[in-house]
Amino acid sequence: MQHFEVNFDGLVGPTHNYAGLSFGNVASLNSAQSSSNPRSAAKQGLRKMKALHDMGMVQGVLAPQERPDVDTLRRLGFTGSDHEVLAKAAKQAPAIFRACCSASSMWTANAATVSPSADTANGKVHFTPANLTNKFHRSLEPTVTGRILKAMFSSDRHFQHHTHLPDNEHFGDEGAANHTRLCSQYGHAGVEVFVYGRYAFDASKPAPTKFPARQTYEASQAVARLHGLSEDSTVYIQQNPEVIDQGVFHNDVIAVGNQNVLFYHQQAFSDTQGKLREIEDKLGADMHFIEVPSSAVSVADAVSTYLFNTQLITLPNGQMIIVAPTECEEHPGVASYLSELTSGNGPISDVRYFDVKQSMRNGGGPACLRLRVAMNGDELAAVNPHVLMNDALFSRLNQWVDKHYRDELAVDDLQDPQLLVESRTALDELTQILHLGSVYPFQQD
Repeated sequence: MQHFEVNFDGLVGPTHNYAGLSFGNVASLNSAQSSSNPRSAAKQGLRKMKALHDMGMVQGVLAPQERPDVDTLRRLGFTGSDHEVLAKAAKQAPAIFRACCSASSMWTANAATVSPSADTANGKVHFTPANLTNKFHRSLEPTVTGRILKAMFSSDRHFQHHTHLPDNEHFGDEGAANHTRLCSQYGHAGVEVFVYGRYAFDASKPAPTKFPARQTYEASQAVARLHGLSEDSTVYIQQNPEVIDQGVFHNDVIAVGNQNVLFYHQQAFSDTQGKLREIEDKLGADMHFIEVPSSAVSVADAVSTYLFNTQLITLPNGQMIIVAPTECEEHPGVASYLSELTSGNGPISDVRYFDVKQSMRNGGGPACLRLRVAMNGDELAAVNPHVLMNDALFSRLNQWVDKHYRDELAVDDLQDPQLLVESRTALDELTQILHLGSVYPFQQD
């Protein structure tokens, strides 16, 4: 039977803006208060999805969240009509209001952790939405994310969905941004690598001091239990606290893996050599560990270019390539490193550059924009076919964006009551295009 690793990219929402909400994310903070271009952002993402489809990859689309989040504002005591709620919140609590307008669900590497059927005890693909408790604006996402995932992967025979972990910092879970699956082939049992920033129940253990460690060891263990993963197929690695304090807020900013390749920075992990041995021992197959030394690329350059927030994908012909943001191409040192890396006899043979600057300015590169789901042919056949990219869907979604999205959006524009109408109208139409049903609160009221 054929096996696939399918990338499901987040579709950028109509309220894409630069409010600088993500403490610890250098790019997000640096772009605060700038004007954004939601239409351009959505089309940049769609072009990347279509390009991977054209390379022969199976590519999917994951719908955005409803924003502004009026229901959350009502929970926080703002009353009246929807428009009155927005006006009161914008005036009385502008920071909370901006958080409730965030389009951060575009970064679907944080949507969930996914374990393929080859790894799980019951032979199903498991999904656990991330609770994202470290950031208020992202903690609003998991319930609707769960509904969207269930609408995409609805077969009980093939898929199992879990409720997100308890909404508490002790179980802070950032999803696939801190999870990598390594294997010899996608359909074979693999090793699932969970990267955590701190121990929640042991303050004596090392932890960053400047920026928060968003993923806890205990959360990673809980997801592994929920997914029915065995001890022999899981490895827990602590992210180096010093790189978190340099702006490496997720593991996918400093490391990326695919099949039997792990591409990582020299300073990415604690106890690097011991953990690499554990991965190889548990996988029972030869690994390619590609360590980028600080002398070649500094942590600061890795963060500014998102060298590691790239996609490592295996094309249908077996060729493994890197999908990188154009920031990597524009940085002489990083571009030189990638040219040398892909010109040798190593496992990675090419690099393809994509312009995702609207996302990059808010701190998310190509890897942030996608959730990977490894499936066999029967499982793929059970996926909602209307969320899978093809020429017709690409054309229709571009037309949808042109119809509903603004060219420019300043932070102050979030107060415009018409933006809520535009967003809901767009999302209502999108659920019909993607055949998702009523996944949004405004559709259920």
